[in-house]
Amino acid sequence: MATLIRSKLSNKLSNAATAVSNKSQAKVSGMFAKMGFQAATNEEAVGFAACDDLDYDHRQGMQMDILTSDEVGGEGSADGLEGDSHYQRDGTGPPRSASKDGGPTNELTEVRPKITAWEAGWNVTNAIQGMFVLGLPYAILHGGYLGLFLIIFAAVVCCYTGKILIACLYEEDEDGQLVRVRDSYVDIANACCAPRFPSLGGHIVNVAQIIELVMTCILYVVVSGNLMYNSFPNMPISQKSWAIIATVALLPCAFLKNLKAVSKFSLLCTMAHFVINILVIAYCLSRARDWAWDKVKFYIDVKKFPISIGIIVFSYTSQIFLPSLEGNMSKPSEFHCMMNWTHIAACILKGLFALVAYLTWADDTKEVITDNLPPTIRAVVNIFLVAKALLSYPLPFFAAVEVLEKSFFQDGGRAFFPDCYGGDGRLKSWGLSLRCILVVFTLLMAIYVPHFALLMGLTGSLTGAGLCFLLPSLFHLKLLWRKLLWHQVFFDVAIFVIGGICSVSGFIHSIEGLIEAFKYNIED
Repeated sequence: MATLIRSKLSNKLSNAATAVSNKSQAKVSGMFAKMGFQAATNEEAVGFAACDDLDYDHRQGMQMDILTSDEVGGEGSADGLEGDSHYQRDGTGPPRSASKDGGPTNELTEVRPKITAWEAGWNVTNAIQGMFVLGLPYAILHGGYLGLFLIIFAAVVCCYTGKILIACLYEEDEDGQLVRVRDSYVDIANACCAPRFPSLGGHIVNVAQIIELVMTCILYVVVSGNLMYNSFPNMPISQKSWAIIATVALLPCAFLKNLKAVSKFSLLCTMAHFVINILVIAYCLSRARDWAWDKVKFYIDVKKFPISIGIIVFSYTSQIFLPSLEGNMSKPSEFHCMMNWTHIAACILKGLFALVAYLTWADDTKEVITDNLPPTIRAVVNIFLVAKALLSYPLPFFAAVEVLEKSFFQDGGRAFFPDCYGGDGRLKSWGLSLRCILVVFTLLMAIYVPHFALLMGLTGSLTGAGLCFLLPSLFHLKLLWRKLLWHQVFFDVAIFVIGGICSVSGFIHSIEGLIEAFKYNIED
């Protein structure tokens, strides 16, 4: 009798727990649906979410965390929460978390640790204070004081567009409270193109992202060849040969499955770069008596200054990962303050670095400023910079590979090509070959167009201006124009027009320079 009673009670409790679990799942799913998140079965949404998660991980040096569950939870993955905003690398939704007694729980576990405003600021600083600031003195060479003004102007505009981009993630609910209804840059772009072309905006953003990532890889190969050639000019090795040697060292990137090994060096590389900047500034200050103030004028080189615009804009690009960054802050209300002090600091440091370096070498300023250092110092500094470039290459390379694979090989029935991964999750041989081809492509571009400033200016004019100036202001006007004040509308329109002019002019002049350089290298 006792056994029978115990059995009935156990069944009732089990049924009650199941009912509560189902209701909680329905509530969570409905909540995410109201917030605008799509179900994990939507392959396109999964691809876009993976791209932004990937960008978050790569630009911040953080690894993707996956929801954990015990064996019971793992076996019940088919009953996972629909509409969850977290996605695994294989495109499936996360399994339900399990309670301590092995039963399912009705709470969604937060898997990614929240970051403070200081940590978020460090990530933004790491993105906009990278080794590409070495090209800023070259921008002052062709722009004078106007180049310095542009460094300040670009900081102000990029800070503003970063804020309005985050504003596009939110909408007011029935109570007038702001609710985060979008999760990424791609979501914002898709919302602007809906309902006629619901996925067009996301494709445009992804194409811009791929171009920027591949061009960044090319720039790392170019700068590696350039730095090694100028560090050891007496060696019978050309810049092209140094680029080939660097690419051979980068071929193992094709075998990367994750960035655990590489990410460990990211902080060390960043600190080393700051030390290098300090060394360059210290050397320039030691020659303060010889500074050529008379060389800094209010004139511009009409033919080359548009390229300088692209260089400056490219040094501030960070918008593509800001939505993920803000979403992972423990106090999102501190995002605006964080953007202010990071861009003020970047503006001051970049302006001082560019001006001091240009005053030291004036008209002899080279595309990569470390090439102006004395041979002994130059060799040491450049070797550290080459090491940083080679260790930084896998980050954009892996991100570009992931975006390409998701877009062309893993997009469900809409994929252009068969899946490059086997049933066991291993990369197929022809998929590995495609990765190697991408590495070789970056080498060929670096060999035939070995001009750091031209490539940097082209990237900044094409994708930098688009992602930092044009699209954020356009999206802000499209999604929130009814709630904007007149001065906000004016700012958005002005930024869009100015960004468009700078983008077109810089792109045209960069293309002309690249064509001339390509012809010269072909003839050579």
